[in-house]
Amino acid sequence: MKIHKEGRRILFVTLLVLLALNLLLSRYNGPNVAFNRIFAGISVIAFLTLLQFFRSPFRRLLTHEDLLLAPADGKVVVIEEVYENEYFEAPRRQISVFMSPINVHITRNPVSGIVRYFKYHPGKYLLAWHPKSSTDNERTTVVVESDAGPLVLFRQIAGAMARRIVWYVNEGDEVSQGEEFGFIKFGSRVDVFIPLDAEVKVTLGQKVKGGETVLCQFKG
Repeated sequence: MKIHKEGRRILFVTLLVLLALNLLLSRYNGPNVAFNRIFAGISVIAFLTLLQFFRSPFRRLLTHEDLLLAPADGKVVVIEEVYENEYFEAPRRQISVFMSPINVHITRNPVSGIVRYFKYHPGKYLLAWHPKSSTDNERTTVVVESDAGPLVLFRQIAGAMARRIVWYVNEGDEVSQGEEFGFIKFGSRVDVFIPLDAEVKVTLGQKVKGGETVLCQFKG
């Protein structure tokens, strides 16, 4: 397992701070050995917890032109028909994946194709499952013209904990299915908007893996 590049600086600084605090305690709080050991234990747990936020496990990525893959690890929390008003201005099927703090926080391209639209929206930090988080929270919107033909919109959404969205795509870029398109620090959610005639392959509450789990199949 590798550490994602977005976490290296945070982890390095955190490690230095924890080491400094423990050294200061051992020097100036020498007689209280029990407290020093407890603090050292808490420091180790805190660092390991932070470490797992930024893990980047190996994935054997699928590539299928007519399939749309999960853009992130997490749980399917929404499957419904909605009116998408930012780009399509038309009904679409929305599938949302909630990323908890213990999930891998890498976001991946669900399809291969050309980025036709990209926009960053500053916003609020409502809880990720709040009904208005998709439209009111800090977020990025990406629309890809897939190799299979349909346009697919996907959106990184910040939550109460995740206050930093990172993206690696811009309009005109050619993207490959399963490759990273961004990172949401400390988790949140990703929405995907697909054509109404696409065949959904997941169910509410199902756990999915980014770049591996099939969310839907496009009509030929």
